[in-house]
Amino acid sequence: MRRERSTPRADWGQKVESQGLAFHRTAHPEHLPRPYWDESVHYVFEMDEVLALEEVVEELHKMCLQAVEHVVTTGRYNVLGIPDWVAPLIEESWRRGDPHLYGRFDLRYDGTGPAKLLEYNADTPTALVESSIVQWYWLQDVYPDDDQWNSIHERLVARWKDILPGIPDGPAHFAWTKGDETGEEVMTIAYMQETAEEAGLPGVAIAMEDVGWNPARQRFVDLDEKEIHALCKLYPWEWIVAEPFGRHIPDAPTAWIEPIWKMVLSNKALLVLLWELFPGHPNLLPTYLNTPSTLTSYVQKPLLGREGASMRIVTPDGAETRTEGKYGAEGFVFQEFCPLPDFDGEHPVLGAWVVHDESAGLGIRETSGLITDDTSSFVPHRIPL
Repeated sequence: MRRERSTPRADWGQKVESQGLAFHRTAHPEHLPRPYWDESVHYVFEMDEVLALEEVVEELHKMCLQAVEHVVTTGRYNVLGIPDWVAPLIEESWRRGDPHLYGRFDLRYDGTGPAKLLEYNADTPTALVESSIVQWYWLQDVYPDDDQWNSIHERLVARWKDILPGIPDGPAHFAWTKGDETGEEVMTIAYMQETAEEAGLPGVAIAMEDVGWNPARQRFVDLDEKEIHALCKLYPWEWIVAEPFGRHIPDAPTAWIEPIWKMVLSNKALLVLLWELFPGHPNLLPTYLNTPSTLTSYVQKPLLGREGASMRIVTPDGAETRTEGKYGAEGFVFQEFCPLPDFDGEHPVLGAWVVHDESAGLGIRETSGLITDDTSSFVPHRIPL
């Protein structure tokens, strides 16, 4: 693994926008001199590195599924701060085998030691368009003889084909929230709809705020009063169950993608459960619930935090760094501080994608600080052949 300089394409802005990255300006703070999509640098991996990382990702995914089984079997929903009335829905969904689609592991990796799991974005992962599409076209334009860890698109289409028989009554609805002013969620869910339609599943776009409930029919409906048979949403489950219409979930046969059992995985208390179930695993960091325990340097993360908000870092020299935010009401985890690697003063986080149960690709975000947040940039990668 190494970081190399490269010359940006003259029309890179227009190209990435035409490929779906229309939000690369709006989702990134305007005052920053560095763009969100930065092709002036890229990372280079050898094929044996990628094959080894793929094995790590798939092992971590299997461990996460074992953690879901553990929670369902033991009833330890309180660790995750999940409401009591939701627990039976998670158990039923898990036991039914409601199909899951994709997720993104955030890993600390420097090319030498074992990759370390920082967190798992299992319910509403973003950075999908840039990982799947935009960096692939960059590779074709700039390094056409090289390869890339990237089968995300093909695997998404194949997975939708697997899910399709469970949605026999017509189009799936694809939902985002109007609260997103950057356009990132709209473009991400539009891409998800595109992959489903390529698999033969027609789609209908809808805002979550426009999802209605028909009490006479006991069905979720869209603005045309058409039943929502399946809903693929870029809207976290913890928000859904906290809203009034969330109470109707048990009453309707709607197929949810992602399924409600993913609430167990989209919660940073998962990191605590993994450390309990697999203590000392080389790809895990010691993590504890609501206490640093024996840790003297750590990262304090809210259970349901997003984009690096409401975090606190205590480094080995005792220095503290905090980020703004309003998360943390449900509690915190304390994860051993493992500084991100330094490449030319920038610190990459590897976003390793899983589709269904298989490793699918890689996206890399860089930050100059300690925390990857909305000021970070996305950089592409390649594998020399």
